[in-house]
Amino acid sequence: MVEKKTEKLTATISQAAPPKFPKMPGFLGDFDFSKMFSEMKIPAMPDMEAVLATHKRNLEALSEANRLALEGAQAVAKRHFEIMQATMAEMTESLKTLSVTEAPANRAAKQADLLKHAYENAVSNTRELGDLIQKSNAEAMQKLNGRFSEAMTEIKTLFKKG
Repeated sequence: MVEKKTEKLTATISQAAPPKFPKMPGFLGDFDFSKMFSEMKIPAMPDMEAVLATHKRNLEALSEANRLALEGAQAVAKRHFEIMQATMAEMTESLKTLSVTEAPANRAAKQADLLKHAYENAVSNTRELGDLIQKSNAEAMQKLNGRFSEAMTEIKTLFKKG
């Protein structure tokens, strides 16, 4: 039953005349839209399999860049944890050293040395973590930039063929 209705509807549609555009009032009254649209040249569609393959490579590159970024973030977190452990161990040792020093002048000198050492370590550690982050981001962006360049070349080639 449904098949007969579908066949009847398909036959009716195929027999129908193309739509006529109504006459436009005023200065567009003599303009024939049907003729304009019938003469319009529509560019050929590019090879869809090639387009899909390009998009697949884009997604693979994005996945690879995300993997590189995640590995970089893990390396930064691991190194940060190591730095925190080392800092806590140094602080414990420093407190032991300060508690043993008895003369106030010696204690003040020791505190100044410890503060200077802690500041130098903090600057060095911050620089190291910043370098790790920058390296990780650069690797991920290099992957994305390379793929973007390839994709633009592929798309240009596809449209030249079509």
